[in-house]
Amino acid sequence: MILFHKSLQYLADKFGIQKIGVSRASLVQSAEKLDEWLNRGYHGKMAYMQNHLVKRKDPRELLPGAQSVISVFLNYYQPKSDSTEGIEGHISRYAWGKDYHIVLKDKLYGLADRLHAGLEIPENRKAKNKVYRVFVDSAPMMDKAWAVQAGIGWLGKHANVINRDFGSWGFLGEIVTTAEFDGYDEPMADHCGSCTACIDACPTGAIVEPYVVDGSRCISYGTIELKADHEMPVVIQENLNGWVFGCDICQDVCPWNSFQKMTTDPEFAPIAGLQNQSMKDLEKLSASDFESAFKTSPINRSGFKAFKRNIKNALGHD
Repeated sequence: MILFHKSLQYLADKFGIQKIGVSRASLVQSAEKLDEWLNRGYHGKMAYMQNHLVKRKDPRELLPGAQSVISVFLNYYQPKSDSTEGIEGHISRYAWGKDYHIVLKDKLYGLADRLHAGLEIPENRKAKNKVYRVFVDSAPMMDKAWAVQAGIGWLGKHANVINRDFGSWGFLGEIVTTAEFDGYDEPMADHCGSCTACIDACPTGAIVEPYVVDGSRCISYGTIELKADHEMPVVIQENLNGWVFGCDICQDVCPWNSFQKMTTDPEFAPIAGLQNQSMKDLEKLSASDFESAFKTSPINRSGFKAFKRNIKNALGHD
């Protein structure tokens, strides 16, 4: 089946997806950089990054017969408001609203179904999964590498994907399909130039060189990935600067994020559990309160105990 490249953005618009591009399914171009990153131990306690390396580097291992990788960028930027004043600078913007895994995956399934509507595929997911698969952090896919290959944006020195229209405030996802396209996108030029704002601003020195982040020193790693039974590295603990879930420092200082636009997706509006809440309020949450407030939030990923540990560290409690 041959799909039409020119229809991609038209359909993406229908699902509220701002950027879309497609590249040929192949061994990802930056595969050797992943090996080097792992060999340096920059994944820290994220042992899962070492799993399924063959699949992580080649989507044809995830979907036999795959011909194309469709990459998307979904803007999530929310500006500061009266209701978010207490969490500004404490919780990463990406986690203010509903879990992006749920939101973006629903959009991608809808988009994938529309793209493949001309095929006679039985109406069940198992049959569809033989023709196309949807990924939003749900498989060993190198999201940033594929977004770059599809021309969604370029890889910034803070290792986030940037584009001229929305900066770096976007979620990434993919549709891997056995269908071919009548045209494919090309990577765009790097527009970071000589700027080192993100490197200079990182309080833990996690951006060890342009485009390379030592995850084990990153505040986002320390506050999201580290389980409650793991001690937070001293370099992170001493430089939290109030962050309790994620960190936006490197994105906040990026000049390209002066082009940020507020998301039009209501799913990313701050959830009730965060509106008008201070860190002192969140510190008082019980386990049941946490579950109730954040059951559909990315914050649930850290777990109650780790979240409370983060708040304790950020507030400087012993």
